[in-house]
Amino acid sequence: MKLSAELKAFEERLGHRFAQPALLVRAVTHSSMASATRDDNQRLEFLGDRVLGLVMAEALLERDPAAEEGLLAPRYNALVRKEACADVAREIELGAVLKLGRSEMLSGGRRKLALLGDAMEAVIAAVYRDAGFDVAKAVVLRLWGSRIDKVKDDARDAKTALQEWAQARGLPPPAYVETARTGPDHAPHFTIEARLENGARESAQAGSKRQAEQAAAKALLARLEAS
Repeated sequence: MKLSAELKAFEERLGHRFAQPALLVRAVTHSSMASATRDDNQRLEFLGDRVLGLVMAEALLERDPAAEEGLLAPRYNALVRKEACADVAREIELGAVLKLGRSEMLSGGRRKLALLGDAMEAVIAAVYRDAGFDVAKAVVLRLWGSRIDKVKDDARDAKTALQEWAQARGLPPPAYVETARTGPDHAPHFTIEARLENGARESAQAGSKRQAEQAAAKALLARLEAS
């Protein structure tokens, strides 16, 4: 099988040239394009999630030999969650080469967080199946790069941390209020305000409510801790 010019360019961005090009084609094929003669990437996604998890678990242990499980777990979660996978996918322009059905394409599938994250995991599995664990590990570590070193600062779940801050001071849990929504239905942009009963509040914007809530909680927590 010969790859298209677009997929060959993607190989360069990914940093791996496939000996079995069919694996890459399958990794970028969404279920909306699957058929009796064309497999989608769901099984590869399942495998890639495990490969990514092992790579990150090893990397965290190696980089902080003294860290206990209670510290490693949130760092691990921050590195393997869909948001992290989608961020890497955007950096290497994975969305541009995804094979999507017409309805998924028209609904903005190339930009959807979950779709990009799943496809990134499928690509990792494709590299693993093509060249083995060591090559897949090298690709993942290069793509995730400084995220691994910075994860100590980014790992704490902001909503959980803000709730713990409030509970420690006898306050009820924070409230998250959608104050604005812009953009088309297939690519909305949300503004969420995190509010505490004591009057403290901060807003943030993101392409999903979950991301906006986390960003608002992080901003409010940073202000509270600095005061």
